[in-house]
Amino acid sequence: MPQGDYIDLHRKRYGKRFDHEERQRKKGAREVKKISKKAQNTLGLKGKIFANKRYAEKAQMKKTLKMHEESSSRRKVDDDVQDGAVPAYLLDREQTTRAKILSNTIKQKRKERAGKWDVPLPKVRPVAEDEMFKVIRSGKRKTKQWKRMITKATFVGPGFTRKPPKYERFIRPSGLRFTKANVTHPELKCSFNLEIIGVKKNPNGQMYSSLGVITKGTIIEVNVSELGLVTPAGKVVWGKYAQVTNDPENDGCINAVLLV
Repeated sequence: MPQGDYIDLHRKRYGKRFDHEERQRKKGAREVKKISKKAQNTLGLKGKIFANKRYAEKAQMKKTLKMHEESSSRRKVDDDVQDGAVPAYLLDREQTTRAKILSNTIKQKRKERAGKWDVPLPKVRPVAEDEMFKVIRSGKRKTKQWKRMITKATFVGPGFTRKPPKYERFIRPSGLRFTKANVTHPELKCSFNLEIIGVKKNPNGQMYSSLGVITKGTIIEVNVSELGLVTPAGKVVWGKYAQVTNDPENDGCINAVLLV
């Protein structure tokens, strides 16, 4: 067995710290100051080597930024003789070709991805971790604080079973589990009580999406087979996305708008 993979094994068994991402973000923010201090205090040959390394990194960064700023570049076509005659009205013109930069494709993909979530509530108030989770003390002396109880509405699948208490890190109370939502069809102006298939995206982060937490602005997938919607090809639509428009834990129900 390879030695040294005990960290991965521990993470698989117990997961990461609750504030792991936040600590990593802060560590990255402090790294800049550490590098700056090192650059100022390193002397002699080590200082020269470090300065050259930093210069190379900055030059590379400037080149990358400049490449992304350009939307397209124009260059003159080579004067090689081409096959076929050129029309007379084009002889006096300087022919150019447009070379598309990679950033164009990246920008287009970002636009498509952004347009995918064109929803009724584009901006939603972020929910703080203190509001989302409640710290649960465990252990014989009640000194361990690694468990969290979710205080917001959640969705779990029909075949869900809880983990043993020893391994359950996030507790989803059965009183806050929802299986149905009141979904309004914007074109029909009617509401339907539909079953929830899953939570697609929670605006507060990927972790909440994977836990199935439902807050205001969450994209959920609902079963619309009862509505009899069909595709242009004639197939029955089984699931569609909807956005939650209220705070379920306060109202006692989930109200959502169907995305059409």
